[in-house]
Amino acid sequence: MKTFPNRAGGGVTRSPRSWLFAPGHNEKLLRLVFDAGADVALLDLEDAVPPDLKDRARTMVAEVAATKPCWVRVNRARTEMCERDLDALAGSVLGLRIPKVESASEVAWVAERAPNVPLDCTIESARGVLAAFEIASAPACTLLSYGGLDLAADLGLGSGQQETLYARSALVIAARAAGKPQPSDGVYPFLEDDAGLRNEAETARRLGLFGKSAIHPRQLPIIHEVFAATLEELAWAKRVLAAFEQSGGAATRTADGEFVDLPVAERARRLMQG
Repeated sequence: MKTFPNRAGGGVTRSPRSWLFAPGHNEKLLRLVFDAGADVALLDLEDAVPPDLKDRARTMVAEVAATKPCWVRVNRARTEMCERDLDALAGSVLGLRIPKVESASEVAWVAERAPNVPLDCTIESARGVLAAFEIASAPACTLLSYGGLDLAADLGLGSGQQETLYARSALVIAARAAGKPQPSDGVYPFLEDDAGLRNEAETARRLGLFGKSAIHPRQLPIIHEVFAATLEELAWAKRVLAAFEQSGGAATRTADGEFVDLPVAERARRLMQG
């Protein structure tokens, strides 16, 4: 098997604002995805590719990844398709998204075959949600991401906001407890529904997720707007950090009376960094 270059961690300290999918067998979209304005071009070898086109997609994605910075969603761990994906991609990708992860051993399986490559582990099932902390704690796990459509199908639920609150919150808690960046939210499948996209993204951000996958470039402006810090948030963060630094790191209050301690200051720092 070919070897991957050492990209350990890849410098990833937080989830990107946006991940834009491009089907691995679609030559036109594999070109256009890099000019769409997404933070990450995510080339897909899994669900977007018909079984009879998997080999073609591997070849095309490997060729593109050799010259363009991208992440690739491979097929499910511990499958022959994933083995073939990893062999085809060796030496080229910035990172890998692993779908339908349900255990830390699956993360280790991929890491053994693609060492030192950042891994985004997508939680898409009841088993995955229950194992989220175990998965996030795996040394090779760089990020968690949420796959709401597959999870809703696994649970036999709708994909609305109320049905998925617990699962998304569970991922946020698991990632934080494991010392990993905030998880990213899944795709919103209704391309013409801008209000629905905004509502879902805003809910995700309030829950503590950061960033969102997209299936079309037209979704990117809303995603970027939602996950960008507002002027009011930045002004708040500056006030908090100024008060905290002036107090020498002790609990204090801002000029307008807001209580500030270390957790509040850390939140302000994350806003300023992001």
